[in-house]
Amino acid sequence: MRALHHRNFALFWTGALVSNTGGWVQNVTIPFVVFQLTDSPAWVGLAGFAQLIGAWLMGPVGGSLADRYPRRTILLVTQTALAGIAFLLWAMWAVGVRSPTAIIAVVAVSGLVSGIMIGSWQAFVSELVPREDLLNAVTLNSAQFNAARAFGPAVGGLVLATLGPAWSFFLNGVSFAAVIGALALIRVPRLVERGAARPGIIKDLASTLRYIRGMPGIRVCIAVVLALGALGSPVFTLIVVFADEVFDVGATEFGILSASLGIGAILATPLIAGPGSGMLRSRLIGAGLIVYGCALMGFALAPNYWFGAAALMAAGGGYLAIASTLNTTIQLQVAENMRGKVLAVYVMGLTGSAPIGALVQGWAAEVIGPRLTVVIAGVVFFLLALALRSTGRLADLDAEGEELLGAKPAGADPPAHR
Repeated sequence: MRALHHRNFALFWTGALVSNTGGWVQNVTIPFVVFQLTDSPAWVGLAGFAQLIGAWLMGPVGGSLADRYPRRTILLVTQTALAGIAFLLWAMWAVGVRSPTAIIAVVAVSGLVSGIMIGSWQAFVSELVPREDLLNAVTLNSAQFNAARAFGPAVGGLVLATLGPAWSFFLNGVSFAAVIGALALIRVPRLVERGAARPGIIKDLASTLRYIRGMPGIRVCIAVVLALGALGSPVFTLIVVFADEVFDVGATEFGILSASLGIGAILATPLIAGPGSGMLRSRLIGAGLIVYGCALMGFALAPNYWFGAAALMAAGGGYLAIASTLNTTIQLQVAENMRGKVLAVYVMGLTGSAPIGALVQGWAAEVIGPRLTVVIAGVVFFLLALALRSTGRLADLDAEGEELLGAKPAGADPPAHR
């Protein structure tokens, strides 16, 4: 827990925990209301697509801004905008708007704002702690996200069952006060000088891709996150379909099922942050890939509701191992002046593949059924995991420090002055 001894990180971590919990309340509400209004898995997939494709489109902009301007300022502006969008959804539902098209349109706008925010969010952690505590901070940040992923859906299910969707949207809007207040209290030195001539966003993206091409470990991270987004992440949007059509349960049980991913991640955190911190990153992520693929297949074939919840808990543990290792690898391997742009491209891998996966798997669930859809996704993910392990490419994740300084990767610029 040593990263929490740093005031800035403790403020950010606490505010993010509250805000992300509210975000997950909304994340379970959107597919729930869309499915209730349309009774269509394809529409649920479309909602997932709309939420993430905007983040993918704005990824290059967000990454470029993260390395041009103070990240704290970008986060304050975008978090305030996202709070306004949450309150807009609350107002729409409160006055009787029941159009799935209108709801998805607002969700798409929130995705655009999130795309601008994500690069700064990911890179900001490195400004809050010294380098020797960065690995611990990344792990705790992943734990915070997954704690919210456990609490939020559980709260969302209870709120949906007792108070209705309007209160879910309202609670999410209120939760932003925590992270906005934390950001207002944080003080960090400026890492980028003003006034220096800088290339446009397209040139920034091109130089970032050249830089990544010269960094094998980061290339592997992006390849893994593409598979995770296309094959593994869409299961979250399909949980509502499983709850209704496969397990035949209500809103409260749906919330618990959605929370199972986060609960599994919380239970796995001591293992990953403790003994796992002494393992090679290649071994940790290899184990996480295998566990996640098996868990997807287990959930798809679950004979009953509680077996499905247990399978999702196992998936949450595997997901934490994958996500925290990928993020840590990039944070340790990337140059400071490329951090925001590289992290934006990494997140674009997830936000680009996940909406396509959600759209395809939502359509497939309507045609061949949700069980067979997720089984196929789990099998393909498992086979890709085996292929990565057998080729030895995961070993590139273990390099850091002096091992990366032998040659300057293409596209790298001189470090920015603090």
